[in-house]
Parts: sequence; structure tokens; C-alpha cells
Amino acid sequence: MAKETILLVDDEKEIVDLLEIYLKNDGYQLLKAYNGLEALNILESHVVDLIILDIMMPKMDGIQACLKIREQRNMPIIMLSAKSQDMDKITGLSMGADDYVTKPFNPLELMARVKSQLRRYKRLNTPSDAKAEEIEIDDLTINVATHEVKVDGREVKLTPREFSILELLARNRGMVFSIEKIYERVWKEAFFESENTVMVHIRKIREKIEDNPRKPRFIKTVWGVGYKIEN
Repeated sequence: MAKETILLVDDEKEIVDLLEIYLKNDGYQLLKAYNGLEALNILESHVVDLIILDIMMPKMDGIQACLKIREQRNMPIIMLSAKSQDMDKITGLSMGADDYVTKPFNPLELMARVKSQLRRYKRLNTPSDAKAEEIEIDDLTINVATHEVKVDGREVKLTPREFSILELLARNRGMVFSIEKIYERVWKEAFFESENTVMVHIRKIREKIEDNPRKPRFIKTVWGVGYKIEN
């Protein structure tokens, strides 16, 4: 069975050459670009399952490229950056990235994250043989099998992480989930100073599904506790 196709975007040739070895050893098909514009051109003519996207690049940086990609596509995006400050991480995630790795990094850790993101994406986008499972909350419809979200009939594009958070809250209506619990359930790793990461994702979901994100109908804040979707 053919392996997934990875688009690797980084202007540092040494990093591209290093990751090419690891990705090909794991059996992935590899496409390479050295700036955001090249990446967008490749996406016009190739099917890509995951993107590894550097932030600091010439011509078009990773943040701008991520915004452009998210206008039409929802495959997982892992961002690379030499900056480790928390705000840089939040910025990358708020632009639509699903994960974030800081340089210098361990290639084996990055490979583990690639596999994790692809597993989640495949699970969310594999059609069911049975009738597609849908969760309906007023005029919000969440199709778990096809990864489609609609509000009053209008399709809303969510990243895989955003979809997982919305699905978690929608499946457990009335239950309050703390930021720590959301992180552990969606990211599937131990919670460690990740409050802002979850809050950024909640904010982005609200911007996409709520008429007025400041007065949300669907995702409610329970102050001092966490978030919930009411029955």
C-alpha cells in the first residue's frame, strides 16, 4: 500500500536533506519546497497528506503560507521554528497549524509527530461503511465520518485539532472539560503549561462557528473550570 505524501518546506537545505533521509526511510513519498510560494505551487498539482512548514523563509514565510493553505485545505500542518517563545507558538497555532516543533529538534521526535498527525487525520477523514455519523446541535452539524462541519447549512473549515476539540465537547454535551483535560484528550500527551494553546484553538473554533464569538451559543466558558457545549 502506498505511503502518504509529505510536503517539506524549509529554506535550510541541510534540514531538508536530513529530514529527507528519515521520511524516506519510513516509506513516505516526499515533495520539497524552499519557500512558501514554491509550496503553494506544488499543492496546485499534487495531493499532499501532511505539510512540514518552516516559519522563517524568503519570498513567503510559513505563517503567510499556512494562512493561504488553510483557505482551501485541511491536511495536518507541523510548523518548524528557531524561535521558542510561547507567543511564537501561539501565533503558529492560531494561523491553523496543528503542531509546532522548535529548532534544533530530534528528527525521531518529529517523525513521531508526523505519524500521530497522519493517524488522526486518517481517522477523521475515513468514510464509514454505515450511515455517516452526525452530531446535531441546533443549526450546528458535525459529521464525524466525513470531517464536515456546517452551521445553518454553511460549511465551516476546521483544522484537525479544531475538529477534535469540537467533537469532544459535542459528544459530551453538558460536561465541562478543563483546559488540561482537553489538551490530554486531543493532543494525547501530558499537559504541561499549555493553557494558551487550548485557548487559541477554542477562540479559532468560535470565530468559525459562532455568529458572535464574544457571546457564543455553542461553546460556553465555565469560568475557573473550563469549556462545555450545553445540551
